[in-house]
Amino acid sequence: MEIGLALLEVAATNSLNDEQYRRLRKLSGLDDEPANLAPLWRAGLGIVAAALIGLGIIFWIAANWDSLGRTGRFVLLQGVVVVMCIGACAQPRARVPLGLLALLAIGAVFAYFGQTYQTGADPWQLFALWAVLGLPLCLSVRHDALWTPWALIAMSAISLWLHANTGHSWRFRSDDLNYQATACLGALALAALLSPLCAKWTGAGLLSMRVSVTLAVISVALIGIVGLANSHVSAQYWLALTMLVMTAAAFASHRWFDMFSLCGIGLALNVLLIGLLTHFLLGGHGGWSIPELLVLGLVAAGLLAATVSVILKLSKRAPLQGGTK
Repeated sequence: MEIGLALLEVAATNSLNDEQYRRLRKLSGLDDEPANLAPLWRAGLGIVAAALIGLGIIFWIAANWDSLGRTGRFVLLQGVVVVMCIGACAQPRARVPLGLLALLAIGAVFAYFGQTYQTGADPWQLFALWAVLGLPLCLSVRHDALWTPWALIAMSAISLWLHANTGHSWRFRSDDLNYQATACLGALALAALLSPLCAKWTGAGLLSMRVSVTLAVISVALIGIVGLANSHVSAQYWLALTMLVMTAAAFASHRWFDMFSLCGIGLALNVLLIGLLTHFLLGGHGGWSIPELLVLGLVAAGLLAATVSVILKLSKRAPLQGGTK
């Protein structure tokens, strides 16, 4: 998009005719096929095939549930994990799709184990074990195709752990703050693990980092909104606000700058700050007056405009980080 706009600007500045503009566009290579398109298509098709095969195995077991014995089901699922891991080691070109299939099969094993034996374990424990056992696989393959679902699994474990210890109601207890702070730290630690800070060891790319950051920001922001659901501003709100400010400062730095992540964090901060203003303006009485709503709307618009302006200035300061991502 930036190259196309630059070509139009050059054409307008130099008063190029249609033939000259077509030659300039051809020289720029803007309309040429990307050099890495074929490898990307092969990798993408392999990943889609692995996901479909994994789902097919799960559906096949469900369809033949009565004909397969307990031992047969376990042998089949565990056999898929072992065979896919061996195949990933033996075939480097197919390592990513085979590794993804192995990761999905690990989850199927735990799902079937929990359904068969009814151990009474909380769901978060199964997701946590799935994430722990899948971590060596992700570290070995070093690809976003595995890190992205792994981030979803790990964040599900954190969320389910929090709900198991605090419940699902929108209320505040002093005992809940420790669990919520731990969940916030765990979510942000997960985002840091998949960030460029650890990319040297993990091999994680932009997609997995942005997915983990998005999930972490949503989780932290929801905890902050809980802090505004009471008659007074609870500690959860200040915890969430502090965590988001620190995360925004990290992604605003020259080394970690990422436009997508910073926009998500900025939106969450806008929601929390406008929520705090709403709490003070409208929390003391049940009515909604026109002047208060007008003030709220103006402040919200001004805050959003200021956030966009700051992010744009940061993107110009770090064009390489923001532009290539």
